Amino acid sequence: MTPEPAAPAGDLLLVGRVARPHGIRGHVIVNPETDFVEDRFRAGQVLLVGPEDRAEPREILDIRFHLRRPILALAGIETMSDAEALAGAELWLPQGALGPLPEGTFYRHDLVGCEVRDTRDALVGRVTAVEGTLDRSHLVVDDTVMIPLVETICIEVDLPARRVIVNPPEGLLELYGRKVEARSTETERAEEVENG
Repeated sequence: MTPEPAAPAGDLLLVGRVARPHGIRGHVIVNPETDFVEDRFRAGQVLLVGPEDRAEPREILDIRFHLRRPILALAGIETMSDAEALAGAELWLPQGALGPLPEGTFYRHDLVGCEVRDTRDALVGRVTAVEGTLDRSHLVVDDTVMIPLVETICIEVDLPARRVIVNPPEGLLELYGRKVEARSTETERAEEVENG
């Protein structure tokens, strides 16, 4: 169970950020925000560069990798000064342009907001973020609890129902000062109706 980093707004997915220029010919080093670096960054791919609401398309003319970080030559970026102006720029791809994710892999924004319950149907909280790399991702629940996103702990992800069922190892939730008590869904729904 692994997430693909993404940005929830619109149908654009954040795939990286320009870290800094590389050399004098306008190349840039990218900090990837994806676990599928080779798929997202390849020659001929058109990235949207800049803030999501003003991103400009730029084709990747050339690419090489150094320590799993892409070094890109982008169309229209030919000098060190051009590259310096891109430092910190976000790199986006339209979600529709991407192929399906591998089974058991999810976009991060799809997991954020999901309710997290344990195997006794006790409410743990809501996913507020997903952090880590493909092989070491974890759910951040209510901004404080970190739950490893592995099949033996996150035993069910039901995106249509916006729910994740977890079977945490003994003591995991207590590390964060959590006492999880079993409550029925009907009781919670009745409280929601009463509280408006």
